Amino acid sequence: MNAYSKESISDLIFDKIDSIIVVDAKNDSYHTIKKHGVFENFLEDNGSYKSLIEKLWFHLNDNSNKIAEEYHVFIPMIGEFKGKYVDRVKINWENQIHLVQISIYPLDETASHYIFMLDELDNCEYLREFLTDRKLDTIQSTFLFSMYVDLIKDISYSINVSEISNDPMNYDVKYSTWRQMIVNMIWPADQKLFLERTDPDYLKNNLEPGRTTSFDCQMKNLEGAFIWVKLIFSRTETTNTDDFRFVFMVQDIHDNSLKLFDTLKRYEELASKDPLTSIYNHGRIETEIINSIDAFHTKGIPVSFMMLDIDHFKSVNDKYGHSVGDIVLKQFVKEINEFIAPYNFTIGRWGGEEFVCVCYDMKLDEVAKLADELRQKISETDFKKVIKLTCSIGLTEVKKDDTAQIIFDRVDHAMYEAKTNGRNRIITN
Repeated sequence: MNAYSKESISDLIFDKIDSIIVVDAKNDSYHTIKKHGVFENFLEDNGSYKSLIEKLWFHLNDNSNKIAEEYHVFIPMIGEFKGKYVDRVKINWENQIHLVQISIYPLDETASHYIFMLDELDNCEYLREFLTDRKLDTIQSTFLFSMYVDLIKDISYSINVSEISNDPMNYDVKYSTWRQMIVNMIWPADQKLFLERTDPDYLKNNLEPGRTTSFDCQMKNLEGAFIWVKLIFSRTETTNTDDFRFVFMVQDIHDNSLKLFDTLKRYEELASKDPLTSIYNHGRIETEIINSIDAFHTKGIPVSFMMLDIDHFKSVNDKYGHSVGDIVLKQFVKEINEFIAPYNFTIGRWGGEEFVCVCYDMKLDEVAKLADELRQKISETDFKKVIKLTCSIGLTEVKKDDTAQIIFDRVDHAMYEAKTNGRNRIITN
């Protein structure tokens, strides 16, 4: 053992280490003293320190794809090391994953000059790391981001972006600064909610020790795509009620959210659609009418209404049975849908053989011409068992000071008048 000296150990370390880099963080530069193996092509002789940090940490685990630009605001912070630091990262070079151990040693107290020592680990180490990651994935695969927050000191620390590394980053950042950086990664419509729910005063006033709060929003992932996430704040439970420390986590709920939205959409359609004709049911078309009246009053959009009733439909049911009557109703709706397809119209079943059509962007005289064409089309159509049908149509348009009830009464009265005056005609009111 006495045969080894400081000089021989230095030579031995220099010989064993794959790559040695001297960094000047203040001037954003690095100089490579030695590079061997994968580092021969991976590292420049001289280059930007920011680019070096991006190469080593700002790509996805097991993937050479670069992280979205918005996340690069963290690069200067990750590049500041207050003491000795060791990390393992995976770099993808020429479609091959390399597990690299990084040892970082500050050269001065200003934390601006460092020595980076990089070593590629062998296949055995890579396999062990892979199996460890698999175990971690089963526990933390849905958590994209986590950190601790001290609101009194306005500090966020132990920041961990799991898609970059399983280890916390060796830096801290003011919580107030972090909020302003991260808000640009939130979907624009969700940014107000994000700022409101992450506000220090909100957290202090609404979260007791040991309690958790969360909300869902869309946020950019490391690849730059917006995904659904759950933002979770949990206040640590301490004996000091004035101690405001929190754990913050971002959970990936994108796939589950899409499935939920799809399920909700199906239920919404079931709740809104008439089961026989598949057009809006009474409740949903009534809502459409109310919304259209509001659009007229607030935006000046012209709106007219058409109420249709099949003439003598009871005789169809009496003569041919309700199964044929149902087929006739579906065909009747099909004929109307084909006719109104070129226009900004919405139709719904009012009840029985009565239907209501909301006609957007059209004055009453224009709707009256189309309604007469539709009436004529219905009268010329052969329905099930070559049944000939006619329909009576009542028309009205939204006027100043109209309410939904006034319009319901007016269009209903017009349709009733068409029925009592011989049917197979249109009446405006």
